[in-house]
Formats: sequence, structure tokens, C-alpha cells
Amino acid sequence: MGAKKNFVLDTNVILHDYKCIHNFEENDIYIPIIVLEELDKFKKGNDQINYNAREFVRELDIITESGDFNKGFSLGENQGRLFIITNFDFPTKVKEALPEKKADNTILATAYDIAQKQKGTKTILVSKDVNMRMKARALGIPVEDYINDKVTNADIFSDESYSVVNVDGDLIDQLYSTPEGLDIDKFDFKNSVAPNECFILKSERSSILARKKEDKIIRVSKKEKSFGIEARNTEQAFALNLLNDKDISLIAITGKAGTGKTLLALAAALQQQETYKQILLARPIVSLSNKEIGFLPGNEKEKIAPYMQPLFDNLNVIKNQFSAQSKEIGMIQDLQTSGKLVIEALAYIRGRSLSETIFIVDEAQNLTPHEIKTIITRAAEGSKFVFTGDIHQIDTPYLDMNSNGLVYMIDKMKDQDIFAHINLVKGERSYLAELASDLL
Repeated sequence: MGAKKNFVLDTNVILHDYKCIHNFEENDIYIPIIVLEELDKFKKGNDQINYNAREFVRELDIITESGDFNKGFSLGENQGRLFIITNFDFPTKVKEALPEKKADNTILATAYDIAQKQKGTKTILVSKDVNMRMKARALGIPVEDYINDKVTNADIFSDESYSVVNVDGDLIDQLYSTPEGLDIDKFDFKNSVAPNECFILKSERSSILARKKEDKIIRVSKKEKSFGIEARNTEQAFALNLLNDKDISLIAITGKAGTGKTLLALAAALQQQETYKQILLARPIVSLSNKEIGFLPGNEKEKIAPYMQPLFDNLNVIKNQFSAQSKEIGMIQDLQTSGKLVIEALAYIRGRSLSETIFIVDEAQNLTPHEIKTIITRAAEGSKFVFTGDIHQIDTPYLDMNSNGLVYMIDKMKDQDIFAHINLVKGERSYLAELASDLL
């Protein structure tokens, strides 16, 4: 156990994780009162940050019911104390560098003042705002990102499926002719194989796409197909195989724009429409140019329509695989009319219990770890949840490649039998889209 420290929390840390004050072990927590004022602006609303603001204030109310604001409040056994800073000296150094009376500057001044008054204890500002961290470093204030839910290695989300070489050619022949698969013990894997992990087995004379399923290695067809959409590359074949496996309840599909993440998920959902009572597609609403959707014209449904259009675009791609008079087009129209196929904003899903539903969440890299947890805990019996996203295109200011909910979920779930992850590498939208994704 190291020396005790002081941690000063920025508002965005609390909005990211309302339980954050319990994640600093035996160290003391300091909250500038201006942070409470900022939280007050977020109390109303249905988004996750509004919920987090309300829950934190409720928690704070319980903690501060009894005690002394000067002595701080105990956070529990083996934890430090919580202090609400209502009075501090605004340091000349901060005032000269940042004369404007903004909330961020007040938080910086508070952290600087605590550090000066408690020189025997290291004081660290914790913020998820990159610019805030830059200003703190410029002022000589020790500062950190909130790393409780950060993934240490996000490089795996840019990798292709790996190959296992020097496999016995006879085993590959057996795998081609054995639909139920072969015992994993027959294969000499140098590294441990995660549940539902996909790979290419290669011998001197042949190769095969395969994946682990329970204690077996099964074959994956290169020509996997769902509802008119056929896999165009190895990773897409793996994705469709995983999506159509009834034993897998939670799937993550990562990859850059144009790799077919959402299209494959939707096609597989339509392929399995008789298995599930409903198909739901949703995506988080990320405000444009820092404007809330209230500035958009129309009623609530009309306001969110532009955000949902990419999902309708994928549905149209599938429709274009068939003639207008085909039974498949009729089936899709029936599903939409009856409410069995629904496309809507993610905010409308929260609070529901989803049974026998295949639920596709697009743009999941824009969700926090807590939001991902909130969504998955909506799953009732017989449901399958699919999360898609590109961790290189994050549109929310306080998330990055290592802290967004999608990578957090993958990191925590990777050893579970009901979970699978596949990373799509090759763009299939068009040569132009692939070129732009790689070069621009």
C-alpha cells in the first residue's frame, strides 16, 4: 500500500461513473462545490449522464447526512474520507494564467490550493477532459485520467483473425467431413484459445476456417450467408457464423467504417426472425456541433430521424438483394408494420426488459462502460445482444479508445462461453471508401 493521496474530482468523472468516489481505495476525495453546481445542470433528462448526476447527488445526500464538513465524511471501511470544498484561496498563479471565472478554472484553482496547503500529501486532479488535463500540467498540477474502467491494450481491435500454421493435414481433412467438429485436444495450440475464438488452420497442403465452440473445434464456411447477404472475406464469414449461433447471447463486432458490421448483424437478425419475437436496432444520439437535438425541427420522432438514417440505409441494402415482389420484401414490410422490426434511439430502450429479442446496438463505441452495463442488464431469457462499433471514431468528448464501453465489455466478457468478438478489417463498401478509411 502506497502513501495516502488526495484526489480532486472533475465533474465529468462523476457524470462518467456515479460510483467513482468508491474506487480510490484509502485515499481522500475532494469535490469542489462548483462541481455540485455543474451537476445541478444535468439533473433533468433521460440520458445516462442525467441518471448519473441524480444518482451521485442521492449518494452524496446519504453520505453527508451525519458528520462534519470540516472533518470530511467516511466513505466506508478501508476507504478514505470525502470532503466538499466550499472555501479556498484562489491562487495568484492560476488567476494570472486563467483570469476568466469558469468552472474548469475554479476546479483547477481548488486542486492547486489543496496541494499548497497539504504539501505532505500528493494531490492529484482527476479529469476525463483532455484540455483540462493539459491546463493542469501547464500549471504544475498533478493530473490523471479516470482509469478505473480503462482497457490497457486496445491494439487487439485492429488485428485480423490469426492463423495457426503447421496443423496436421489429416486433421483438417477430418474437420471438413465432421460437421459437429473435433475435440480441441486433437489440436496442438501453443496458446490458450478463448471461447468462440475464430482462426485459420493451415497445413502444408490445405487450410480451413474454424472456431472454438465449447470443447470442440468446428468448421466455418467461407460462403456463410444470411438473408441475401454473403460473406465477402474471412472475418465476415466468422461474423455471420457467430451471429447465427443460438448458443451465443452477446456478440461484439468491431471494425472501421465500411467493413459491414451493422449490415451483417441486421442480415443475421432477419435470418433468425422466427427464433425471436422482435428485432430491435438502436444507436446512441450524439449531438451535432455541440447542439442538443432540441434545436432540430419537428416532433420527437422527426428530431431523431437523421440519427437513425444509417440503420435504415443498411435495411435498404438488404432489400435491394431481392425483387420488389419477393416474399423476403413482403416479410420485412410485415415485420415493420407489426412492430417486430423496430429502429429507434437507444434512449427509448432503457428501462425495458427484453425477452426473446435480438437487439443490435450500433455505434457502441460512443457508450460508457456503465451505459453498456445498463443495456445488457435489460436482457431477459432468450435474447441475443449485438454491439457494433469503430473504436477509432469516437464522437463523445470524454471517451477514448481505451475507456469506451465497447472495449470495456469485450475485455470483461472475453472468457465467457456465451460471448464472442470478431474484428472486421477489410472494407467492403467500395474501393473509394476503403481508400478514404486507410489514407485520410
